[in-house]
Amino acid sequence: MEKIKIPIVFCFDDNFVSQAGVCITSLLLNAKSETFYDIFVIHDNKSLFPSQGKLEHLYNEFSNFSITYRNVKNTFQGAFEIRDINVATYYRLLIPELIPEYDKIMYHDVDVIFRNDLSDIFNETDLTDFYVSGVVTPKPLAPDKPERSKIGFDWESYILAGNIIFNSELLRKDGVVDVFKQTVLNSKYEYQDMDIINLVCKNKVKRMPPEFCGTIEVFDLAVKKEIQTLYTLEELERVLSFGIVHYNGPKPWNTWCLNFDIWWEYYRKSVYFDENFYYNFFKSKINEYDQLSLKKRMKILFRYFKNGKTVN
Repeated sequence: MEKIKIPIVFCFDDNFVSQAGVCITSLLLNAKSETFYDIFVIHDNKSLFPSQGKLEHLYNEFSNFSITYRNVKNTFQGAFEIRDINVATYYRLLIPELIPEYDKIMYHDVDVIFRNDLSDIFNETDLTDFYVSGVVTPKPLAPDKPERSKIGFDWESYILAGNIIFNSELLRKDGVVDVFKQTVLNSKYEYQDMDIINLVCKNKVKRMPPEFCGTIEVFDLAVKKEIQTLYTLEELERVLSFGIVHYNGPKPWNTWCLNFDIWWEYYRKSVYFDENFYYNFFKSKINEYDQLSLKKRMKILFRYFKNGKTVN
């Protein structure tokens, strides 16, 4: 059977290797038999994991992928950082330049869990005349703030940058990567690369269905079946069934959070599963829970069963 090759990029540092491994595990477990993921990992000079073979442990379980590393060296050194998000967040802006082999390519953060094959949505997304595609945020990122309202964002098409598809061919042709670089070095945008993508690519952004980026806010709309203008209820139902789970707020390996059980399910299935870490995490959280008042414990349980466990 001829394989369908799907290019996909991740960017992270030594602090997120295990999380990246769990993320990629979910990607490969949900791949169709004919899908082959050509994975690229972008890193900097400080990263040790590319030479340590940590991601290569995945080859012990899967054969439907390859991993290639691309070093950005010291690009974006000294760039603006905020909310404990370091310069690695800007590396996705270099994808068309760092990976010239592909004219169209996906990027995903590693704080996500995949629950479906990506070949269909990738191949069916037509980016003719568009620079990038992504899911429009259901939560306007403070457009009412005077300093942000003056920037010039199109809030009707402001996309989330954690799960996107680039038209690398057009981005290279129009010299957009150079614009990205200059914007990073000469600005201090509150939402960093996401603001830059939406500003630089304005009017050339294609909207994608919400299943491609199931953030906390997207899942909230889906669970409540809230009627709004961004997504249809049918689209939101697909988010619940098999949408990408993006932990864009609290992280499940640190604390309780929406859909935390989904991440731990894939962690247990991965080659990165560590019994001590698993035991110590849940023991500490149970101890924290036991110290809460009965009222607070009931409130947590109510919130979890009402909003937290959104998939079977």
